[in-house]
Amino acid sequence: MQEWYQSRALYETVSKLITRGDLTNALEIAQSIPDKGIRAKSMSMVTVEMARKRINYKEALEKTIEAIMDIENYENVTKALMSLAFEFLALKRFNEALRIAGFIKDVSNRSKIQAEVGLALAREGKIQEAFKIINDILDDDVRTWATSKLASELKKD
Repeated sequence: MQEWYQSRALYETVSKLITRGDLTNALEIAQSIPDKGIRAKSMSMVTVEMARKRINYKEALEKTIEAIMDIENYENVTKALMSLAFEFLALKRFNEALRIAGFIKDVSNRSKIQAEVGLALAREGKIQEAFKIINDILDDDVRTWATSKLASELKKD
């Protein structure tokens, strides 16, 4: 229980450091958090902020993925990876979102990320790239949904 309270306190410290823009110290403290789930969440927050501010985040992303993969509960790993992938998708970092999705073992959830990346690319006019990503989706239901959505996106033009 003490580990959890310590982890929460460090999480709050990381949040405040991010707000101040002190991402170097935020990442260092995030990596020291004892609770694996809270550590992964904190590291994700720092990494996303680094990407948002266009600071070199590649090494931080690798460490964040490692921290997420260290979480013992499979469902929590999936949730953390999906959350991180959607954050990178929102930042239009499509390659990173797809790369993160590649760590998701659950085909349906991985496919959802791929579909959203494909649709986002289509909205940017990158139809060939979008179509390839959508065609590579393994989950039939998600691929069908994404293909239908792609067609409706193209009708808007």
